Amino acid sequence: MSARPTAEGIRELIGFVPEGAPAGNVTIGRGALEGHTVRCALVENRAASGALGVAECTKLGALFDELAARPEPLLLFLDSAGAKVSEGLPALGAFRRLFASGLACALAGTPMAAVLGTNCFGGASMLAHLAGARLFGPHTRLAMSGPAILATSAGISTTDEMFRAMADATIGAAGRAKASAANTAWHEELDIAQWLAHALRPSPRSALAGWLERHRLLGERLPPEARSAGGSRGLERAALDALFPQGWNADEADGVLTGEGEGAHGREAIIGLVRRAPLGAAAAWRFADSAWRLGRSSAARVRVLLDCATHAAGLDDERIVLSEFIVDMADALAVLARQSTLELVVTGEAGGGVYVALAGPAPVVSALAGAAVIRVLPQAAIAAILGADREAAPEADAYVRSGVADHELRLGVIRNSTT
Repeated sequence: MSARPTAEGIRELIGFVPEGAPAGNVTIGRGALEGHTVRCALVENRAASGALGVAECTKLGALFDELAARPEPLLLFLDSAGAKVSEGLPALGAFRRLFASGLACALAGTPMAAVLGTNCFGGASMLAHLAGARLFGPHTRLAMSGPAILATSAGISTTDEMFRAMADATIGAAGRAKASAANTAWHEELDIAQWLAHALRPSPRSALAGWLERHRLLGERLPPEARSAGGSRGLERAALDALFPQGWNADEADGVLTGEGEGAHGREAIIGLVRRAPLGAAAAWRFADSAWRLGRSSAARVRVLLDCATHAAGLDDERIVLSEFIVDMADALAVLARQSTLELVVTGEAGGGVYVALAGPAPVVSALAGAAVIRVLPQAAIAAILGADREAAPEADAYVRSGVADHELRLGVIRNSTT
């Protein structure tokens, strides 16, 4: 009988040999496929739905760092609901560092394939899209938001059978296989060893070329009108005046900010995600498109501004794989950070995958004093996951202590003002 897309099936297939002790839900090891060494990271649902906390992120991040310096084929097995929400900001800071390492690993040219277990939500779905190919098990569900959050966002009971069927059809293996040629749904006749051997073969093109092609293909999933901005809600002038006291010239269109300003470090390019509404696929693509275009410029310094609390939790965005659009933003910024001095400034609300996508590739993250509010997830999402009604507001220095920001940026009192 051929191997199955389970952790045990992968262990048997490659002759998995662990390297060191497991860290929570993560086990690192190596094996062989067609006579070639394969490194392997297993993220299993041993506790808390396979969630990734500080220990898991540290273990997996160390492997990414090793392979960024010396690429070898990497097989990821992911059965995880995402970041360990119960650990709060330290888990978010750890996931920021993990995702930064994963981006560097992929950009270094590490051949990477992901085999997916039952659940692949939130940050785990972002990790899956670092890989060049993904194999979905028969019961895999992949999305930025799990079914409970999707139902809550739609105002529907989580026990509603019709909604659950719609959600499963949208985020399940068959739907995902239709969305991208890089996705494969497992079936009985599939030879996983052969699939892996092909998926882990070094690509003839660079990661950059592959990322640019993905961005182009993502644009084709959107209706033409969604690829252009639909309107402006007005600029947050107070933050821009404080950051660029010597003047700025910027435009905001449907939550995506672009322009330039001059401050203490001289002239800087500005790009921002300043949506008060949850981020959907179309706005994510427009932000990424602006970042990719900026990467073709000669900007020496780039300031990225973030005021967007969360991603959209709706079936329309999930149908076209919102996770992939969010990772596209991170790809563009990772490349931009290689050629420009880049800093992310959180000027308002930030959290979850949107925060990770922008903070992961940023060498420096600043939290604007008096304005920044960074959370693991919005309170409604935390309530849906943990059953908690409230999350305590973080202390001012908690962002730096947890690693979600590198320092607090004090520029006087910042009050939101829109014109």
